[in-house]
Amino acid sequence: MDIIVCVKQVPGTTEVKINPTTNTLVREGVEAIVNPFDLYAVEEGVRLKEKFGGKVTVISMGPPQAASALKEAISVGADEGVLLSDRNFGGSDTLATAYTLARGIRKIAEYDLIICGKQAIDGDTAQVGPGIAEELGIPAVTYVKKIEEVGEDFIVVERMLETGYQVVEMKLPAVITVVKEINEPRLPSLRGKMKARKTEIPMWNAGDLACEMERIGQPGSPTAVRRIFAPPQKPAGKILAGELDQQASELVAELKKLSLV
Repeated sequence: MDIIVCVKQVPGTTEVKINPTTNTLVREGVEAIVNPFDLYAVEEGVRLKEKFGGKVTVISMGPPQAASALKEAISVGADEGVLLSDRNFGGSDTLATAYTLARGIRKIAEYDLIICGKQAIDGDTAQVGPGIAEELGIPAVTYVKKIEEVGEDFIVVERMLETGYQVVEMKLPAVITVVKEINEPRLPSLRGKMKARKTEIPMWNAGDLACEMERIGQPGSPTAVRRIFAPPQKPAGKILAGELDQQASELVAELKKLSLV
């Protein structure tokens, strides 16, 4: 079974800074990590390989340093990785990202199942996985919490809902996005770390993927960020003390100051 897992390198902190001129995240000096949800996708891919055979290929779009995310996936059992890296990919929204990843997957050519984390923690859109499926013209199921059965040309999964779950069967090849309830990611082994250190990560650019230039990067992104800002800090609250009548009177006085009564 040939499996492709999509991973993304994201800032490893919630205290991000915004460039007020470009409206983009300031990544300099911020630790980069593998998107946490993608670790569950990698683990599930490795488990399927161990059960059914085949190989796991991890793919990512990003700057050259994102190769470290692919090496981390190899250290826990993935077989090989491919990095899609080109300045022309910069500024991609989820539509352009899905298109670019789909071009990379088409170049890999052999795949039965594509696995993504449910979303990236820096964007929280959950759109790229379904977008890849649309570009490739194959079915997709999101929020998968369990793979029940894998056949020669089909897969049965449990899809998590707010009030329970759905059991869905679909034909392969297909895309699934997984939630953290699906497994517990393993730690890298010494052998895995040694393999990852020795593995060369090929980098493919827009030319290698035969991309339509108007569909990548900012030209291929119909959504644009007009402004990004941190919400203003709220002033500290006030605790009213004393008897209930006294508290009520003080509360009314405070509301009058604010012209709320």
